[in-house]
Amino acid sequence: MHVPLGQFSGTYSLKTKKRVTSTSPSSVCCLPTGLIVAALFSILNVWLSYVLSYSGWQVACDLLRRIIRILYLSKRLQGQLQGGSREITKAAQSLNELDYLSQGVDLSGIDVIENDLLFISRARLEVENQAKRLLEQGMEIQNPSQVGTALQVFYNLGNLRETIRSVVDGYRTSVQENVVNALDIKVLTQPANTRGAPGRAVMPTPGNTAAFRAALWTNLEKLMDQICAACGQVQHLQKVLTKKRDPVSHVCFIDEIIKDGQPDILHTFWSSVTQTLSEELQKATAASTFLKQALEGEYPKLLRLYNELWKRLQQYSASIQGALVSSGAGLDVELPLLEHDTEDLFTRTKPDYDPEKDLKDSLQPYEAAYLSKSLSRLFDPINLVFPQGGRNPPSNDELDSIIKTIASELNVASVDSGLTIAVAKNAAKTVQLFCVKSEQLLCTQGDASQVIGPLTEGQRRNIAVVNSLFRLQQSVAKVISGLATFPPAAEQVLTASLENLMSSAVQPLLNSVTDSVEAILITMHQEDFSGSLPAGGRLDVPCSLYMRELQGFIARVVNDYFRPLQCLDFLYDSTENIAQRAITLFIRHASLLRPLSEGGKMRLAADFAQMELAVAPLCRRVSDLGKAYRLLRSFRPLLFQTSEHIASSQALGDLIPYSTILHFLFTRAPAELKSPHQRAEWSISRYSQWLDDHPSEKDRLTLIRGALEAYVQSVRARQGKEFAPVYPIMIQLLQKATSVS
Repeated sequence: MHVPLGQFSGTYSLKTKKRVTSTSPSSVCCLPTGLIVAALFSILNVWLSYVLSYSGWQVACDLLRRIIRILYLSKRLQGQLQGGSREITKAAQSLNELDYLSQGVDLSGIDVIENDLLFISRARLEVENQAKRLLEQGMEIQNPSQVGTALQVFYNLGNLRETIRSVVDGYRTSVQENVVNALDIKVLTQPANTRGAPGRAVMPTPGNTAAFRAALWTNLEKLMDQICAACGQVQHLQKVLTKKRDPVSHVCFIDEIIKDGQPDILHTFWSSVTQTLSEELQKATAASTFLKQALEGEYPKLLRLYNELWKRLQQYSASIQGALVSSGAGLDVELPLLEHDTEDLFTRTKPDYDPEKDLKDSLQPYEAAYLSKSLSRLFDPINLVFPQGGRNPPSNDELDSIIKTIASELNVASVDSGLTIAVAKNAAKTVQLFCVKSEQLLCTQGDASQVIGPLTEGQRRNIAVVNSLFRLQQSVAKVISGLATFPPAAEQVLTASLENLMSSAVQPLLNSVTDSVEAILITMHQEDFSGSLPAGGRLDVPCSLYMRELQGFIARVVNDYFRPLQCLDFLYDSTENIAQRAITLFIRHASLLRPLSEGGKMRLAADFAQMELAVAPLCRRVSDLGKAYRLLRSFRPLLFQTSEHIASSQALGDLIPYSTILHFLFTRAPAELKSPHQRAEWSISRYSQWLDDHPSEKDRLTLIRGALEAYVQSVRARQGKEFAPVYPIMIQLLQKATSVS
């Protein structure tokens, strides 16, 4: 039963049995123990006389115990307060216990503890204020010991979460005020020494535009410092919370803050900062066109400030961890590293959250506007150097203007890799526009691919276009190499369009050269390779007529058509393909020559040596032709070897295809054993085209097998008793080739 304590306020004298007025808390606590006990028993006597009638003696005993404990703790609290900051956590513990004693009962009107309760209330306020000052000072100077002590006080007082929320809200409000002040157009447009009425100038005049922008960037730099300081202090606070544990309950303080699914304080604070930046920037630029133009026009500078802010924030974590280790002071720095020590503090509770992206999202409108203007600046010189109806590519000076514009845009964007890629894509669009304009100048008529006479006007214009593309490519590559960092993907985007158009511009000419080379090589079948050995075993001429024609043609083409092109390395990549094709065709047609006498073999061996000289102008070194060059070198010795030695050659299958060797062995067979094209009644040119259309060895060997089977049938038809000596060797090779393929 609840007893109204107001009816029993005051104390009683043991001798007089009269009510006496309570003294101050200090005087009461200083009384001898006997007097205090006597006073309390007098209270008990009166209470018992009242409460026994209500069977409430248990309530009276509980109240008595509370009062005795309050008097004791009040006395102890006085001593703790005199100890200053060294005893502040103990004082907080005493206050926490006093709060517990006051819960669920009405202690008002009891004179013996009335002054004690007043003292306790004032003491709590004093301890809270002292802890707040200690927390503010510790966070300002990044002292984890002071911060940890203050947090322990608030934890003991039972209001840790409320205090942390209040502190973070204070920083949030401060950041918002700083953002608003930094973007205040009235302040930015107000002359430094003016004393006129504020708010008169809302737009900078032409004379003070530079001053306006200088003031703007000064304010923004100061704002980044303020945000960095606030974030650093909140980050320091969270780091201490993650390391601080209550020495009694061993509860980690950060768990008290984020329990019940609440996000950590740094994530909450950072989200509010990025949201404030986004909202205030939008408001300010919506209210001032000039401010909007300034931020859009100098967006890379704004992005650089953001990047520097983020970099500085990232550096805080290591420095804070070092400070915690060196200071100790009640923090669990000796514990092994937990996951939140090795990860970014921003992502402790939200691993899928990207705080840097969240920061830069506030810049999206200004980045889009900047990239649009950047693309316009890049397109302008392109449109100028390609006038409507023009027929000539840009001059060197005009190309320099284009390159300077590209270099300027890329240099300005180099403050950020993401912006660099975005501007590089704009530069790639610029190069593509240049390619489109250049492609319109190309001559695509028949005279563009002729290789019979001197250069035509169309070919000269095509060469000029290719050289223009090449100079642009070289200049772009030089600009890229001059940048400290440039994403490889962006570089590929920039150069791919130029190389593709250069290939398209020269490909018709290269195709004509390839066709002409094949037409010359096929004429070897018009020459006689069945003659006997010359007297003395020496040839009258160093090579055959077709080889001399081939050498002269390639030398003329390189001198007349390729030498004016400046892109030698790019050109060699294409002409080396022509040289490889020429060697492949030479080996093919050499293996198909029939009949081939010993004198013919000697002429053909000389042609093999001259073939290297013929294709030399088409490549840097003939040895660079790779497999085609090794094929040429490997096939020549086989000309004078026996069929048995040829069949056992180590070069078969690897360098020299089985089908090519089988073609060559047909030349050593009697006329009755017809070559595949003779059996099919095809011309040499048609058979060569069939071989191009069927690069698979399986298809070629199948056709050769048909020729050998037709020979067997012809021998049986005439009732011949034996096959040609080369036939079993060819069958053996065919079986070996079939098992391999």
